[in-house]
Parts: sequence; C-alpha cells; structure tokens
Amino acid sequence: MPNSESNFLRTILLLSVCFAFSGTTSSLTVSASSLVGYGIADNKALATLPLSFHLLGTMLAGIPASLLMKRVGRRYGFMIGTGIGASGAAAATIAIIYSNFVFFCMSIFLLGILSGFSQLYRFTAADVARPEFRTKAVSLVMFGGILAGFIGPTIAAKAKDLIADAPFAGSYLFVIMFHVVIVAILFMIRLPQPSVEEQTGESRPWREIFSQPKFIVAVLTSMIGYGVMAMIMTATPLAMTVGSGHHFSDAAFVIQWHVVGMFAPSFFTGSLIHRFGAVPIIISGILLNLLCIGINFAGTDVLNYWVALILLGMGWNFMFVAGTTMVTETYRPAEKAIVQGVNDFFVFGTAAISSLLAGVVQTTWGWEAVNLSSIPLLGIVGIALLWYSDSLRKPQDLARVAVDSSS
Repeated sequence: MPNSESNFLRTILLLSVCFAFSGTTSSLTVSASSLVGYGIADNKALATLPLSFHLLGTMLAGIPASLLMKRVGRRYGFMIGTGIGASGAAAATIAIIYSNFVFFCMSIFLLGILSGFSQLYRFTAADVARPEFRTKAVSLVMFGGILAGFIGPTIAAKAKDLIADAPFAGSYLFVIMFHVVIVAILFMIRLPQPSVEEQTGESRPWREIFSQPKFIVAVLTSMIGYGVMAMIMTATPLAMTVGSGHHFSDAAFVIQWHVVGMFAPSFFTGSLIHRFGAVPIIISGILLNLLCIGINFAGTDVLNYWVALILLGMGWNFMFVAGTTMVTETYRPAEKAIVQGVNDFFVFGTAAISSLLAGVVQTTWGWEAVNLSSIPLLGIVGIALLWYSDSLRKPQDLARVAVDSSS
C-alpha cells in the first residue's frame, strides 16, 4: 500500500474514533438526561427540557464552529469544541450532585455545542480525501457513530451509581476522559490548514451560492432525512412502552438496533454514491423510510418496531450521507465555512424541532399520526429531486454546474 494512501486511511480512522468519542456524550445525554431531569426538576413536566437544550446547542454551534475553523484550522477548532464539551460534562456532574436543574440544562447546552463541532468531522474527511474518495471518506467517518450509540448507553448504565445519591453524575464524569483522548488523537492527525484561497479567495454573493439547485436539494435532503428520523425515533420509546405496553428493555433493544441501522451502512454508502450517484441513493433512502412507515402501520409487535427502526436508520444514512456529499460539491474554497455552517444550522434545527414535536404528536394524536406526518415531508424531497433533474437539462444550469464542480 503506498505511503500516502496509508496515511489517508490512518487519518480517516482516527477522525472516525474522534467522532465516536464525541458522539458518546450525545448518546449518553439521549439515554440519561430525561431521567436526570425528572429526578432533579421541581416540575416533572420539564424532564425532557435538557435534551432540547442539547439540540439547541447543536443547531446554534454549526455556523460559529465552521467560521472559527476557517480562522484557526480544523485541529484547533475541534480542540476548542472538545474543551467546551469537557467543561459541559464536568458541569453536568456538579449539577446532578447538587440537584440544580437550571445548571444541568446549561451544562447539556454546552454538550450540544460540542455536538455542533463534532458534526464537522464528516466535512474534514472530505477535506483530506482526494475528490474520487470524498464520499467514502465521509461515510467511513460517520461509521464511528455506531460505536457512540453503544458506548454512551453502556456508560450510562455501568457508571450510573458511581457517585452515591447522584444517579448518572458518575456517567458524565467518566466521559471526560474521552475528551482527553480526543485531544491526544488530534495532535496525532495531520490536518490541512486553511489555504490562502480559503482565507482570501474570491467568494460569490450569498444569494448565488444558496440558490444553486444542487445546494437546495442537498440541504433539503439532509434536513428532511434527519427530521423524519428524529420524529419517529424519538416517539418510538413512548409508542412502545405507553402505547403498546412493551417493556423498556424492548424499547432500548429497538433503539440500539436503530443506531446500527443508522451507521452500519456507512461501510458501503460511499461506494454506492460513487458508483450510482447521489440522487439514486437519496431515492433509495426515501423508499426505505416509506417501508419503515408501512411496517409501523402493519402492527405494534416488538418485531415491527425492530425492523422498522432498522430501516429508518438505513434511510437516514442514505439521505444524510448523499446530502452531505452534494453539499461538498456546491462551494468554492473561500465559501466552504459559511456553506457548511448554514447547512448544519438548518439540518440540526430541523432535528431539534422534530424531536420536540414528536412527543407532542405521539401523546396527542398517537403513533399513526407520527408516521403519517412524515410522508408529506418525504414527498417534498421527491418533488425537489424532480425539479433538480429538470434543472440539469437546461444548458445554462449545466454550464453553472460544470463551473461549480471545477471550483
């Protein structure tokens, strides 16, 4: 294996580990924050508020994190984000020990900011890869998410009682060491510094950048792919335990396999996009989501939830990875930071709104309404793809796409 290829694979592997360890804090928060909130909040109805703060932090961090990395580079940008995350984990530990709900919400907001930084690992993979390997690089880095999905809940369970009379305080304390490992790994990775062209190169007007058909379709695909996934996934534990009378252990089993469905396809999603193009993979993702909804309507046995949530994860993976790949093809070097930041702002803003609405729709109208509400959203992506395909047939758009791709 040539040395350059070996270094590339090593970098991608280490980025995947960083993404996994960063994501561990998020999966821990998804597993435990509502239980912590219920335990320390005076108003038990606010138990899910910390998770909302986490999603809010992720959404708001996207643009500032991307612009910061444009100035200081990827390595130091990720180190700053990791430092914020470590501070948030330490603050969460203290908040739980002293039963301070407001302080706990603020600490989870900091962990959300860490998540906003961590989402840029996938774009970093695109930066270090040659053009023909970008889709595979993005896909392989995201595979780290499957490790995060299992490590986080495991730490939540194993370290739950590490500190007496403060459930889950030990769990948050434990993940701080992951942040230390991330910083050590970042010192080992050779990441490209912002180029002169990125810093001072020519940039088009924002209206021109954000009106590109490819950009619109890419962002819309990732937004709705994430929104539908967040809506159905968040409502599933409620639907299984409260609606269908299944045990919590069954719901936890289904969610774990959902995480497998989300990230396991990353082994081959990049190769599929490279071979067939992004649009067919997006269509496949839409069909997988529709199949998930159909199975949810077919019954409420554990088997139905299990199969449906695996398909939901796979559909998310196809749509999200394909959308991310398309975004990387819409900007010039000087435009990279703002385009990536805007993309993540809309994507994770949609995820935050969907997660908040999931509980409301599930408790007010039921499981069927959760699934029905997702169908029109998937239809919007299908219509957008038809519009995008039509735009490519126009000579002026073909010329513009060629210019954008060469840039």
